[in-house]
Amino acid sequence: MPLQFELCPGRMIGGDHPCFIIAEIGQNHQGDIEIAKKMIKMAKDCGADCAKLQKSELEYKFSKRALERPYNSKHSWGKTYGEHKRHLEFSHDQYRELKIYATEIGIFLTASGMDECKFRSQNVSNVSLESWMAPMVVSTGMQSMETIRRVYKTVKEHNQNFTLLQCTSAYPLDPKDVNLSVIAEYQKEFPDVPIGYSGHEQGICITVAAVAMGAKVVERHVTLDKTWKGNDHEASLQPTELADLVRAIRQVEVAMGSPVKLMLPCEKSCHDKLGKSVVAKVAIRKGVALSLDMFAVKVGEPKGISPENMQQLVGKKLKVDVEEDDSILANMIE
Repeated sequence: MPLQFELCPGRMIGGDHPCFIIAEIGQNHQGDIEIAKKMIKMAKDCGADCAKLQKSELEYKFSKRALERPYNSKHSWGKTYGEHKRHLEFSHDQYRELKIYATEIGIFLTASGMDECKFRSQNVSNVSLESWMAPMVVSTGMQSMETIRRVYKTVKEHNQNFTLLQCTSAYPLDPKDVNLSVIAEYQKEFPDVPIGYSGHEQGICITVAAVAMGAKVVERHVTLDKTWKGNDHEASLQPTELADLVRAIRQVEVAMGSPVKLMLPCEKSCHDKLGKSVVAKVAIRKGVALSLDMFAVKVGEPKGISPENMQQLVGKKLKVDVEEDDSILANMIE
């Protein structure tokens, strides 16, 4: 069984615990803290476990020339890439305010980058992770299996509490590039860590399928309006879609049920009405040794001996005469 661990306070993932659902706000808040609060509340109202933002220290992430380059995209919030990115960055004080708000309404809040719950795809190939001791979500977009093996080995040496998410970093993501089969490969290759899925496709069915395959963490971008400025909005879920996703995941989890196959109590009425019995194919007199050619299998009235026990009747005798098409009952056998 995959490792179980506490991803956020009081919330276990892995094993038989419910899938941990992350609503990825990212920078879809448009740089507006009030919109960010509305999105956190939306994630809570839709049933997500966690709302997630993105936090970058721009001077550490980008060179000066990268920040100064012109940025003329229709999604731009400034004349240069630096102006664009600074518009979308909240200050540390603003993050504290958002954290307090999320706590007040009862939802976990995290931010990718320097956080407890997410390690971003583009940073996965940097395996200098010795200082990362808190629970981690490692998204594996843009990486090879060889790199993921190396990351797994390095992280495992220092931190037992992490999960790997299958991810393809394209926005929106074409279904042919999703490769849900990687989830099964990760489960075989890394059986001692929970495996999850970070999706950027449109709609919810692929993410629901990932949960049916055993994903213990799922992450989807969310938005209040897909027409807003920003690269991620088109691949994001609106509130009704997020609510539908959460409901569908919880239904799938219930439906997974038990691996033990048997007739359930809920099937009894149907079985009583339509279940098959052994009936007499011909008239059978009492005292005659029974053989298989004397039997037929039909929906009988009353319900008789189950067909799965028919072979055990061979050679036995009846205590009474039975007419053609009558059910053969247990109390008829000598």
